[in-house]
Amino acid sequence: MSEIKLYSTLTKTIETFKPIKTGEVGVYSCGPTVYNFAHIGNLRAYVFADTLRRMFEFNNYKVNQVINITDVGHLSSDADEGEDKLEKGAKREHKTVWEIAEFYTNAFKADLLALNIEIPEKMPKATDNIDEMIEIVKVLETKGFTYSAGGNIYFDTAKFPNYYNLQGAKPKDQDLSARVELDQNKKHPTDFVLWFTQHKYGEHAMLWDSPWGKGFPGWHIECSAMATKYLGEHFDIHTGGIDHISVHHTNEIAQSEGAFGHKWVNCWMHNNFVNVKDGEKMAKSSDNFLRLQTLIDADYDPLDYRYYLLGGHYRSVMNFSYEALDGARNARNRLKNMLSGLKNEVAEGKDPILRSELRRAQQEADVNDKYFQLFTEKINDDLNTPEALAVLWSMLGDKVLLPESKIELTKKFDDVLGLKLLDNETDAIPEKVTGLAQKRQVARQNKDWSESDKLREELANLGYEILDREDRYELKKK
Repeated sequence: MSEIKLYSTLTKTIETFKPIKTGEVGVYSCGPTVYNFAHIGNLRAYVFADTLRRMFEFNNYKVNQVINITDVGHLSSDADEGEDKLEKGAKREHKTVWEIAEFYTNAFKADLLALNIEIPEKMPKATDNIDEMIEIVKVLETKGFTYSAGGNIYFDTAKFPNYYNLQGAKPKDQDLSARVELDQNKKHPTDFVLWFTQHKYGEHAMLWDSPWGKGFPGWHIECSAMATKYLGEHFDIHTGGIDHISVHHTNEIAQSEGAFGHKWVNCWMHNNFVNVKDGEKMAKSSDNFLRLQTLIDADYDPLDYRYYLLGGHYRSVMNFSYEALDGARNARNRLKNMLSGLKNEVAEGKDPILRSELRRAQQEADVNDKYFQLFTEKINDDLNTPEALAVLWSMLGDKVLLPESKIELTKKFDDVLGLKLLDNETDAIPEKVTGLAQKRQVARQNKDWSESDKLREELANLGYEILDREDRYELKKK
């Protein structure tokens, strides 16, 4: 295997990956705040993290991956301002915060399954890890990193000399001044809340006892506590979207390294935005909010969107359009059709003399190994998925390789790409059917049994039986 090289946001360079523990890698990925559906821009972060995981597994690493669920403490502004997003969602839908959290957690997991994203070993909820958060705040308090103001406990960023390292430079003063204007309790613009006991938006439904009074955690402390609980005080990789760099991940580093007294994460990795409407960033607060279900309802397979994302490097901005998605769908369908044809060739057999000549040429040129090595080099080069896809296309078009070899190589490549290119069931299932199955999966996870039964009946009328598994489903033609 070739070296694995990854871009580090902290050092701004491509670095050769060196695991803390030989043959193993610990990866923490910032998970969703479960107050609304994820949009397709949010989901890019998890396709990226899944591709990273698959690349390591391709290289025979044991992967310990954690994706958290933020179900308390994330305010409307990342800089400790605004209403708690779970409270906001509860008011919007006239439900409890607990109901909101459960519903959108299940919806998020359904999106992961639809995109063929491997479910990680751990998906901890913030509300299940309050004690761990309190312990880290207590350590920071003992070490002199905190102060109390207005009933809340703040992290004093002036006490952490390397605060701006992840960002690369201190922001302009005018960009920082707004933070102080919004919260007069802060000594410095970049200070942030570790624990709230006072909140100007009235009663907060989720409250816990603490040494500083009954309250709830700040958003940033949650990830430090959960990542450390499951991966330790020093682990390999932390991922997320680039919007987390300037505040959330910068604060995570400050509080974690302040508490532990040493480097916390070896490599920070960030994916770029998916934009719409001439470079406009996708956001839940805008009318450009596109869910994965939106694409399914428009008769796209979720894996068409995965192909679209893999067609751009994870660090590049992608400009979404239905024309671009059409191109991804057509390309994925062409690949599946080519592979279907190859499987038929294998099943039917070929002229034995021709097969013998092809095999001899293949062995002499060592073509099989050439493509495997080339794919490995591309995917190990900071997840260069566009060029890895190009290797796949070249290999399938090669006149020397036998059909069996092309199928075997595709299986190995698709273990990383996650496009289900050799999935026989999917080949024969119309997109309308897969869309109904996805809707039913969400209904089941939300315990909406009447909707689930209705969708099962619709699928039966279309000639398909759906088989429920522990965390997934299977479709079978009757």
